Amino acid sequence: MSKIPPIIPVSDLRKDAAAVLQRVKTSDQPLIITQRGRAAAVLISMESYEKAENDRKLLQLLAQGDREIAAGEGHSLDSVLAEADRLLEDD
Repeated sequence: MSKIPPIIPVSDLRKDAAAVLQRVKTSDQPLIITQRGRAAAVLISMESYEKAENDRKLLQLLAQGDREIAAGEGHSLDSVLAEADRLLEDD
């Protein structure tokens, strides 16, 4: 069961944005910002954002691969591994 992220009103963010940003940076948790008592935005650290973006891109590639396989356009495991090796060697 996941923990409910902390919630603060936008007025608290306005009062002390630097402290709120520090709290988000040092915590691995998102922070829900409310406006007029309703959730309006989610604030996350840059590190969390980058990880989420990388995860999203990976999931998109996996979904694309599933679609290609279903359409008979997939690649063999050997060719995929050879391409991965080539990409890793270029780094």
